[in-house]
Amino acid sequence: MRHDRPLINSSVPHSARIWNYWLGGKDCYEIDRQVGDEIRKVNPEIVDIARAQRAFLRRTVTHLTTEVGIRQFLDVGTGLPTLDNTHEVAQRIAPDARIVYVDHDPVVLAHATALLNSTPEGATAYVDADLRDPDVILRSAADTLDFEKPIALVMLGIAAHVPDDGVYGIVGQLLDALPSGSHLVFCDSTEVFQPEAMRAMIERWNEASDNPRTNRTPEQLARFFDGLDLLDPGLLSVAQWRPEPVDAHLPTEVDSFGAVARKP
Repeated sequence: MRHDRPLINSSVPHSARIWNYWLGGKDCYEIDRQVGDEIRKVNPEIVDIARAQRAFLRRTVTHLTTEVGIRQFLDVGTGLPTLDNTHEVAQRIAPDARIVYVDHDPVVLAHATALLNSTPEGATAYVDADLRDPDVILRSAADTLDFEKPIALVMLGIAAHVPDDGVYGIVGQLLDALPSGSHLVFCDSTEVFQPEAMRAMIERWNEASDNPRTNRTPEQLARFFDGLDLLDPGLLSVAQWRPEPVDAHLPTEVDSFGAVARKP
C-alpha cells in the first residue's frame, strides 16, 4: 500500500463519495450530496446507472465464479465499499477466492478495511495506485494473485477517468500480463439513450469534481475487447447483460454499456 496520498478534503466533492450517495450509502459529505443532487437534476438516469452497474458486477462475478471457475479477481477502480463487493460475491460461492482491489482515492483508502474482510480460506488486498500506473498495479497485485492462473480483471466505470486514447494502452498492458483463460469485466458510460442528459452530467461532473470523466460510444468501448472472445450477449447496456428476476425493477436501457470477454 502507498500512504503518500493527500488527506480527505470534505469541502471538495469527490466522485467516489458521490457515487456512494447515489447507491444509497452514507459515506459522503454535504458537498457530495449537493453535487450529486445537481447532477441528478440534469440526468435523472444516473441513479439507475449506478444501481444497474452494481447489479452487473454481482451477475458477472457470480457467473465467472460459478460457471467459469475463476478464483482470482483484480478489481481496478473499486470505489467505496457498499453492498455486494467483489470479494463478498465471489467468496460466497468460492471461499478460497482471492481478490485485489485497486484505487487511488484517499476516501477509498480510508475505508479499505471493509474490503479486506476475507474468508479464512481466501484473501483480499488493497493496492493504493492509479489506473495510469499499471506497472505499480501489477507488481503489487502479484503479492496476492498468482499470475500463472486465470484472473478476472474488473473495470467498472473507471476508464472514463482517462479521457484520451492512452487508456487503451493502459488496459492492454494489464490484460497482457494475465494468462490465457483470464477474463475482462468492463463497463463505462455512453450517450445512446439519453445523450443530452449524459453530456450535461459530464459537464456538471467535470465542473465540480477533481477527477474528470468522459463518455464513449459503444464502438469506442468495443476497442477495449480487441483480441478477446466476447461472452454472450456481447457488449450492450449493463442492465441487459443476463438480467435476473431480482433486477426486474431496474430500467433495461441505461447509458452504461458493458461486457465480459475471455482472453484466448
